[in-house]
Amino acid sequence: MAEDPSLSLRVSEIKDPAALFERYNTDEIRRIERKVRGEIEQKKEELRQMVGERYRELMDAADTIGEMRQCSESVVQSIQDMHQYCHSLKRGKTSVTSSSRQESQRQWQDKFYTMAAQIKLLLEIPERIWSAMEASQYLQATQLYLLCCHLHSLLQLEAATGGHYSPVLARFPILVRQVATTGHFRSTILLDSRSLLQGRAVSDQAIAEALVSTMLLEGSSPRQALADFLLARKASIHQLLNQPQHGAGIKAQVCSLVELLVTTLFQAYAVFYLPPEGGPRPGEGTLSCGMLFSILEIATANTPAAKGKRVMQGETSTGSWFKYLPPSITEFQPTLRTLAQPIQREQLRDTLQQWIDTCKEVICHGVGGLLVYVKSLKGLAAIRDAVWDLLSTESISQHWSTVCQRLLERPLAVWDDFLQQLFLQRLKAITKEETEAISTSSIQLLTSAVRDLEGQTIHTSSCTSPSFSRGAQFEVDVASFLWSESPGDLLSDAGWVSVSQRGQQHQRSSLAMKTQALTPCVQNFCSSMDAKLKERLDDVQHYLPSQDSGADSNSVSITSSVPITSTSASSFNRYTDSPAVEEAFREGCLACVHSILTSIRSELATTSPKPVPAQLSSVLFMARLCQSMGELCPNLKHCILGKQNGSEATAKGTPRQAKKLGKARTATEFSPAQAKWAGLKEELLNCSMEAYRIWSFSLSKVLLDKFGTALHAESAGAILTTATNWEDLEIQEEAESGSSVTSKIRLPVQPSWFVQSLLFQLCVEVNRVGGHALPRPTLQELLQACHAQVLDHFHSLTQQAPNREAVFPMTQNRALQLLFDLRYLSTTLGCRLEEGKSSRSQQDPRFHEICDWLESFIDPFDLDVFTPPLNSNLNRLSQRTSVLLGLLTGSEKQFSLRSSSLNSQEPYNILPLASSQIRFGLLPLSMSNVRKSKSASRSSEAPHQPQEDSFRPGSLFRQLVDQEEDTAAPSLFKLSWLSGMAK
Repeated sequence: MAEDPSLSLRVSEIKDPAALFERYNTDEIRRIERKVRGEIEQKKEELRQMVGERYRELMDAADTIGEMRQCSESVVQSIQDMHQYCHSLKRGKTSVTSSSRQESQRQWQDKFYTMAAQIKLLLEIPERIWSAMEASQYLQATQLYLLCCHLHSLLQLEAATGGHYSPVLARFPILVRQVATTGHFRSTILLDSRSLLQGRAVSDQAIAEALVSTMLLEGSSPRQALADFLLARKASIHQLLNQPQHGAGIKAQVCSLVELLVTTLFQAYAVFYLPPEGGPRPGEGTLSCGMLFSILEIATANTPAAKGKRVMQGETSTGSWFKYLPPSITEFQPTLRTLAQPIQREQLRDTLQQWIDTCKEVICHGVGGLLVYVKSLKGLAAIRDAVWDLLSTESISQHWSTVCQRLLERPLAVWDDFLQQLFLQRLKAITKEETEAISTSSIQLLTSAVRDLEGQTIHTSSCTSPSFSRGAQFEVDVASFLWSESPGDLLSDAGWVSVSQRGQQHQRSSLAMKTQALTPCVQNFCSSMDAKLKERLDDVQHYLPSQDSGADSNSVSITSSVPITSTSASSFNRYTDSPAVEEAFREGCLACVHSILTSIRSELATTSPKPVPAQLSSVLFMARLCQSMGELCPNLKHCILGKQNGSEATAKGTPRQAKKLGKARTATEFSPAQAKWAGLKEELLNCSMEAYRIWSFSLSKVLLDKFGTALHAESAGAILTTATNWEDLEIQEEAESGSSVTSKIRLPVQPSWFVQSLLFQLCVEVNRVGGHALPRPTLQELLQACHAQVLDHFHSLTQQAPNREAVFPMTQNRALQLLFDLRYLSTTLGCRLEEGKSSRSQQDPRFHEICDWLESFIDPFDLDVFTPPLNSNLNRLSQRTSVLLGLLTGSEKQFSLRSSSLNSQEPYNILPLASSQIRFGLLPLSMSNVRKSKSASRSSEAPHQPQEDSFRPGSLFRQLVDQEEDTAAPSLFKLSWLSGMAK
């Protein structure tokens, strides 16, 4: 028969009851239940048996203990009975004693009690010493220790010769360990007293008591105590400088050093200084002094005042055994080995001065190392202000000058002598690091922009479309930037904020940038640099007095180098070094800009010999950058002139009234900062002009090379391709008989095609780079260079051999055309007239030579006939092309026939020149001279204007233009609004 699986199942294997119902049927589960219940009952029975056995053992142990107690009680009772029996036997005897024996017994008993009281006091002194040391009462601990040593000498507890114990130690072995313990108190008290001297927040009384303890234990003099005190404070300074600190802990360290230095001098005065003869005694004035000598006198002297403060004073009432102590114990006073002579004032002064000099070196070296971890001027200013707050507290500032005068016989300025130069050096280092970082990042940005522009020019010339930035494309073709529209062309408040109300700090519109041809690359560079300079400027403002600072800063001016006397002796004027701070910041910013200029000049030097066309865009970018850096970086001006002075200069130059008043003022002297700012602007302008000069030289060379090729054409076909329109004129001449003869002549009215192409290409190139914003000297140099090269090419034409083969001869018509071209080019490209000089004195001598050479190919009689109409054609052509050529013909080129041509019989419609050279000549711009002339003409012509003029077309616009800009009634259609949109 197979074994039942339910019976072989162990109880420990039953973990999940649900599994039993899955594996077994109902009967098997019941058998398993019976088996489990049986095992439960079995375990209960075993537990009952075990508890019963243990209980029997416990009861046996309790019975045994009871028997032992009864036995011990019986033994004690028996001993008591024996004691009573012996006592009764003693009573029964008669004692015969003599009086002398009783007296000796009493004396022996008194000696015994005296020794016992001394031993008990000796056993209690260590606990009292430890209690005094825990309470930092080191003088009391020292007195107790010296009393303990006195007890040792009275009880003869020192080891005898031969290494034997004294009789007392032999009878009382417990004193052996006490004697060994007492020997460690001296070193412990000395160590704790010297550690107390290193603390900053320790009272003068505690310092004096610790020094007296040292003197009593070592038997030293007050001069040695002063040396110990200063040595402990020097060690405390080293400890403060060497402890690890992070973040704001540097400020706490510096303040702790200053506090420790100041507290040392105050405590040296309170502890060691004694007033001269006839002066106030210690404690009589507001400042206590000489505490060391007063405490030492109380602790060691036998005067009546010192008797009230004995070591055991107040202890006699605490126990009955104190009455058995001998007077040498109860009236014990420590004594000094040598006489405590007061420190002479000269010695005290020299010692303190030597300690200050030593600490100065340590503090300068240590604080200089700590300030390396301060990375901003704001952090430096926070540390300086914390030191100022510390020295300005009433507890320090009230008596600082008195203490320094009495101790050192001179004033001591903690900030000026210890910390000011360290902070100034760190400030210069931070400024140098930050400005060098700005120059490095700006140079990297400049280099990347130059490389992008060169790459953009190469890809543009190769007709590819790479993914370059739109700013680089605008830099290559400025005209596309000028005539593109963007949402930021006009500011949102342009309609109601006038130009005079819009300061330099406000955002400028894109239209204002376009009027000055300031491309996005230039704007991005200047805005990046200006943001970094503003960050540096804001940082340095934390170290300088704020503009609204009052009594806190003693009303110190930023640029003033004269310090103002501080209100308290220990506090200092925080802003005395403001001129040095501004000068360091100014020099750092100047060095930053100079390094950028050096990089720009090095870039220009690589392109100046023979600039590649791909490099001209970068050259123009650097030229525009140098030209506009001073204007687009307003914080640069604030960095050089100072924020307050820079804002005042801007505010003075903004209103129109300041401009009018400035004309009448005499020239004032420039400050050094203004001179440096003017010098920096001059350097920027020179660098910009140098870059523009490279561009103008390259442009003139390329265009004039093509011009020279066409001018030196040798074939008839090439000469005919450059021919233009000639005009037929009828002239009347008087014959020999007196009758008039009508004849026809043909004269050129247009320059040759290569001349027109030269001027047009020159205009295109000038306008492509934003010619309206080019400096006037650059444009004049470009025109002068073109004019000089034109004369060079014409002069080389005169040097050709006249009879060479395959060369078209110089005919009269060609000579007329070339003469017309030369005079037209000279008129257009020639230099501007100056006051006191005629046009002929300004012209190149070669011009007259070439004209004479060309006129030699023309019949003299024809030349006399051709000259008047030729001059007329030349003037008419110059006036016609003045608008087309734009910037090549300035407003100072006045033509003699312009005013008369409007009233003559000229059939052509000639456009007059604009009154000012502005690219957007048709926009009504506000100019003071125009307004004055208009107002004067309006006042003189107002009675003669007919009533019907107000109904003519355009009269409303003319009236709006003629109105003054500063009228009271605001209108969106006023001239100020139209001119303010661009700014």
